[in-house]
Amino acid sequence: MLSKVVIPVAGLGTRVLPASKAVPKEMLTVVDKPVIQHVVEEAIAAGFTEIILVTRSGKQAIEDHFDHHYELEAELSRKGKTALLESIRDILPPGVEVISVRQPKALGLGHAVLCAAPVVGDEDFAVMLPDMLIDNAGQQRDMSSMAAAWKASGLGQIMVEGVPEDQVQRYGIVDCAGVSVNPGQSADIRGMVEKPDAASAPSNLAIVGRYILPARIMTLLKDTQPGAGDEIQLTDALQTLLSESGLQAYSMAGKLFDCGNKAGLLQANVAFGLQHPETADALRAYIDTL
Repeated sequence: MLSKVVIPVAGLGTRVLPASKAVPKEMLTVVDKPVIQHVVEEAIAAGFTEIILVTRSGKQAIEDHFDHHYELEAELSRKGKTALLESIRDILPPGVEVISVRQPKALGLGHAVLCAAPVVGDEDFAVMLPDMLIDNAGQQRDMSSMAAAWKASGLGQIMVEGVPEDQVQRYGIVDCAGVSVNPGQSADIRGMVEKPDAASAPSNLAIVGRYILPARIMTLLKDTQPGAGDEIQLTDALQTLLSESGLQAYSMAGKLFDCGNKAGLLQANVAFGLQHPETADALRAYIDTL
C-alpha cells in the first residue's frame, strides 16, 4: 500500500525572482492557494497520507501553512465567516500528516529524496516536484491513475509527457523502444537519457516530476556518485534500478504547468482561474476585452 510521498521544497526558486526572495516559491499562489497546497491536494486525492517535505532554513512558511492558525480561526469563527474558516481549517483532512526533514545542502534531487530515507523506511513511495502543477479538470487525476498502474503492475512508475522534438534537450527523456504510449496508460521503459539533442533522442517523452518508486531506490541513492552539475541525480539511480528490475512510463492525460517559472505560473493562474467559481466570470470577461 502506498502512503508516503516525498516533496522536495528546498530549492531557491531563482526562476521566479524577485518574488521568491523572501517568500518560498512553493507559497506563490495559483488563484487562492499556494502551489504547494495544490500539489498536496493532488497527493491526498491519490491516497497518500504521509506528506514528507524535504526542506531547509527559510522555508518555515510552508510548514506554517499546513499548521493550525488558532487566532485566525477564532476570529473567522467569531465573525461567522464559515466558508473562509473551513477553507483554512480543512487544508489537511483527518488522517493526513505533514512531516518535515532537512536537506542541509543543495546536492541534487537524488540527494533531496535520500534525505527522506529515515521516514520512508522500507516502503515504496512517491516523489512529487512542487513546482509542477497538473490540471485534470473533468478527469481522474493523473497521480491517482499512476498509483493504480503501480498497483496493477507492481512496477515503479515515472510520469511523462510528449514534448515537441525541438524541446527534448530540456528534459530527461525515456526510451520505450518505439512503443506509442496513450495518455492514461503505461509502457515499459528500456532506458533514460538526460537532455539529449533532437537527433539522438529515443523519443519525445519527457519526465515531468511525478514518480512512484520502490524502496530499493533509497539504497541505490546511497551509492550514487555525483553526476551532472556535480549533484546526486535521481535519474542516475533510476538507470541502475532499471538494470535490476522494470520501470514503466505513465503518460499523463492532463495539462502540465511549470510554476517554477514566471510564464508557467501565470498560465496556471489563468487556467485554474477560469475554473474557480469566484473568478471564472470576471476573468473570462476580462480576457474577452483583450
